[in-house]
Amino acid sequence: MYVLIGGAGLVGLNLAQQLVELGHTVAVIDPDPTACRYAREQVGAMAFEGSAVSTQVLIEAGIRKANALVAALRNDALNLAMVTLAKHYGVSHIVTRMRQSDFAEPYRIAGAHHVISTVDLAVTTMVNAIEYPQVESMMHFEQGQVEVFKLKVPPESDIAGRTVLQVAQDSRFPSGSLIIGYQSHSQTDLVIPNGKTVLEAGATVLVVTKSEKLHQVIDFLGLCSSHLPNLEVAR
Repeated sequence: MYVLIGGAGLVGLNLAQQLVELGHTVAVIDPDPTACRYAREQVGAMAFEGSAVSTQVLIEAGIRKANALVAALRNDALNLAMVTLAKHYGVSHIVTRMRQSDFAEPYRIAGAHHVISTVDLAVTTMVNAIEYPQVESMMHFEQGQVEVFKLKVPPESDIAGRTVLQVAQDSRFPSGSLIIGYQSHSQTDLVIPNGKTVLEAGATVLVVTKSEKLHQVIDFLGLCSSHLPNLEVAR
């Protein structure tokens, strides 16, 4: 996949690095020659000096053949212009960084498929890290409406020693939430569990839930002190 990134700042360069490591062909656009040189020599991406909202520079960078474009410029007005131009040149997948929430709707009208608020993501991550330090990682989907997170099962947890089916049948487990991954040990692969999978203490579970039920799910999985009733596993 050919990915074009506008902006060789901290976000742009780190994104380029990860995409290159994943095997994608990446080009960045930035007016800073030092940043462009770093992108070429240290990241392994192509780099084009100039404005990411210049049609001449965009065409030189190959916007017509880009499979995806990321607008990671320093302000929303420039990102909006880049999104608009990407839509004009027919880029099939457009992602933009957003600093001010007022730009959310203009970005979507302009043609952005994904609008990422870096401030909101950082704040939400920090809040969750403070409230629930036992959560290893968390991802947000559908503009924060859906959460997927990893949690190590503590020995005192309600779910330790129980099956996925027993947890799902418990009335205290929030409806619409699912255990979608299970890793028995840090050295083993993450697998998709079935109803008979036993959730052992010290193992890691991957859970999906609605954002409004996040605290309820985490409390149930890791912090409740009472025990689940003994339920028979369906055969």
